Amino acid sequence: MAVATRTVVYLVRHGSVIGAETRRFIGHLDVPLSPLGERQIDAVAVRLRGADLAAVYSSDLARARRSAEIVAAPHDLVAVPRPALREFDMGQWEGLTGQEIQALDAAGYEAWMGDVAGYQFPGGENLEQLAARAWPAFEEIVSAHAGQTVAIVAHGGTNRVLLCRALGLAPGRLLALGQDYAALSALEWSGRAWTLALLNHREPVSPVSEG
Repeated sequence: MAVATRTVVYLVRHGSVIGAETRRFIGHLDVPLSPLGERQIDAVAVRLRGADLAAVYSSDLARARRSAEIVAAPHDLVAVPRPALREFDMGQWEGLTGQEIQALDAAGYEAWMGDVAGYQFPGGENLEQLAARAWPAFEEIVSAHAGQTVAIVAHGGTNRVLLCRALGLAPGRLLALGQDYAALSALEWSGRAWTLALLNHREPVSPVSEG
């Protein structure tokens, strides 16, 4: 990839969502940020206020778009949605808990647990398909902002895929790269290769609002 020296990409996972406590498989379901998620992303925006962002991009799902709007606001930027940055399409499992999936499709759940990186979600995507749409979008963004600093606000699965690809890690390593709600990671291009400058950093946020 022909990228100018010192290109920095901040990868942000969206904040916590409504119903996060149920631990359901969300995928392409368009759920909104929770009040906690808004505060989490507010803290990320404060952290990135001095980052001199040239642009902010995001998945087009509501939880990522809202998070990107918050990150972009201090820089007087308008976040640009990219559908290719969506989370895994989890097909028939979306909206279900792990316990519900085991009850409905025990064999499928066992297969997923045994091969998280290679498993094809029923009616949805596998890791290769996610990478095939997300990585080209990443490359386009980086090429458009060579030598600059940008933020990409996406999802746990999407960010893991981008990190693995940039760092030359096998797809099976993706779960080793933590991506909590409102996690901040950073990739830097020095002219030859991507390096990981920050992984899964979370700004401290109170779990409940005061007053």
